[in-house]
Amino acid sequence: MNREQRFGFGHPADQRSVRLFLALAGFFITDALLAEFVGVKIFSLERTLGIGDVHWNLLGASGTLSFTAGVIYWPLVFVLTDLINEYYGLRGVRLVSWLAVAFISWAFVCAYVAIGLAPAGFWVDSNAALGVPDIQRAYALIFGQGMWTIAGSLVAFLVGQLIDVTVFHRIRRLTGERWMWLRATGSTAVSQLFDSFIVLYIAFVLGPQHWPVSQFLAVGTVNYGYKMLAAVLMIPVLYLVHAGVRRYLGPADTERLRQEAAR
Repeated sequence: MNREQRFGFGHPADQRSVRLFLALAGFFITDALLAEFVGVKIFSLERTLGIGDVHWNLLGASGTLSFTAGVIYWPLVFVLTDLINEYYGLRGVRLVSWLAVAFISWAFVCAYVAIGLAPAGFWVDSNAALGVPDIQRAYALIFGQGMWTIAGSLVAFLVGQLIDVTVFHRIRRLTGERWMWLRATGSTAVSQLFDSFIVLYIAFVLGPQHWPVSQFLAVGTVNYGYKMLAAVLMIPVLYLVHAGVRRYLGPADTERLRQEAAR
């Protein structure tokens, strides 16, 4: 066996499957990285939609529909997880999940190095003239998320991914190739239940803010509800992308990959 065959480049069908995996993995890691960095911003869902504030009361805690901006990108990560799961199986999801954690960790290290650099005087002054009185502090606050938040997010992400792939294949073994939406949404429902609470527990209960249990449970429940709504709304996107994959690979190679992933 020559080198090209050993790495999957010897046959056109293998080339397409490798290219597809690289594309899915690239989008997966990019979306996960973006979600981590933009997540420092908290936005109001009601004001974004142009509606009045929705006040919720749960377990003695209250609030409005305010979420981290990362929730914009996490539903895409869910879809990409299910796609990689569908065609490349357990090993494929584990590989991209560990790579995402490694790249996100490296990105945060790079951000902290950049924060530690002494700011140029003209950069500080020019931004002060634009209405940002301390651009160095603003830069540090945006890119230098707290270590508790970073740790909680990374642990929750990795645990959620490993649970997702396990539940996905459990449902697949029970239902066969039917009901793709069920294994995709079902695995997301279980994995995000853990993800939603792990990140809050590490970042805000164990972290310096020391949230009370009632607030932790209430905010986690609201966040989980949002993620599940997003997962349901993404089902048409899942089927649309599956149709594109089938067109790209062809019916025979698509089914071959799915069968190999299922094993």
